[in-house]
Amino acid sequence: MKSLFIGRFQPFHKGHLQIIHNASIEYDKIIIGIGSSQYNYTFDNPFSSEERKQMIEQSLKQINVENYELVLVPDIHNYPKWVVHVASIISNFDIVLTNSSLTKSLFEEQGYAIRKTPLFDRNKYSGKEIRRRMINDEEWKNLVPEPACKIIKEIDGVKRLKELSEKHS
Repeated sequence: MKSLFIGRFQPFHKGHLQIIHNASIEYDKIIIGIGSSQYNYTFDNPFSSEERKQMIEQSLKQINVENYELVLVPDIHNYPKWVVHVASIISNFDIVLTNSSLTKSLFEEQGYAIRKTPLFDRNKYSGKEIRRRMINDEEWKNLVPEPACKIIKEIDGVKRLKELSEKHS
């Protein structure tokens, strides 16, 4: 059985890692959709799809998860057509893993099975919260896997995010 897990992964964090790890045990394959893949260097999407892909691949390699596939999913900004768009890119999955009420509703309307995933301290393990901490020089490194943290450091992601924040204000 193949599962689909879609996220923006801005950045990839330990909550994402735990969901994928659990799914790797339960499902034959996890298809990880990197959503809004065309966006980068913006306040809400500071990391490129390639940077996010590397964060995911290296983090999963570290915990020996191999039964996954990464797929870039550009956003089309059209909810009624979004599921058809996703299915045109990723056609072969049996179940959607999500806690997003919108994602759940949209996929259910198209007849897909949904499974909620455990939430791992959503107040901390949230891309928005992690980005806020990065901008404000608060502790964030303990919320992302070490390989993702290393990539963020290599690309000077905190500086990038701070510069984007200044432009956003």
